[in-house]
Amino acid sequence: HIYKEPGSSATELVVVAVAHAFALFAAISISAHVSGGHVNPAVTFGALLGGRISVLKALYYWIAQILGSIVAALLLRLVTNNMRPEGFGLSSGVGAVHGLILEISLTFGLMYTVYATAIDPKRGAISTIAPLAIALVVGANILAGGPFDGACMNPARAFGPALVGWRWQYHWIFWVGPLLGAALAAVLYEFVLVPIEPPHHQPLPAEDY
Repeated sequence: HIYKEPGSSATELVVVAVAHAFALFAAISISAHVSGGHVNPAVTFGALLGGRISVLKALYYWIAQILGSIVAALLLRLVTNNMRPEGFGLSSGVGAVHGLILEISLTFGLMYTVYATAIDPKRGAISTIAPLAIALVVGANILAGGPFDGACMNPARAFGPALVGWRWQYHWIFWVGPLLGAALAAVLYEFVLVPIEPPHHQPLPAEDY
């Protein structure tokens, strides 16, 4: 993840953000009709808290997400001539609390977007652009948070490189932050925004015309 290195340029940051956005857009688009496009344990956790998926299905998703992350990190190490994955961490001057708050905030925005475009029963035709909207918010979040902690938002993305590269410093941030952020967004949207029904027009009785 070159974008969190102090020497990384703005151009490199944009390249990483755009690459992540395109990859996520493709991943969600090709898997949404099969599994709902769950590629992020935090998003799965939010959907579980909102009652949108069962515990058993969430467990299946989490296992697949973690295994996918490990396999991807192993393949990356193989094709890069055994280079040790960098993984996620905090940039110089960024403390653990700052990184945690950033991950909570970024993942809150991601989960809110998922709910608004892919889960909300009132979403209507906007569901057709859900993969694009989700990919764009991830790209934007990387542009905003990448220089500080890599803008993880996805515990699986952090776990594979950490395991294969055996770099665990501050790793807990990239689990606790995204899970809390997704939980907050899911609870807010599911139990505050979804129940709100637009006012319905009540026609007056005939004698009142």
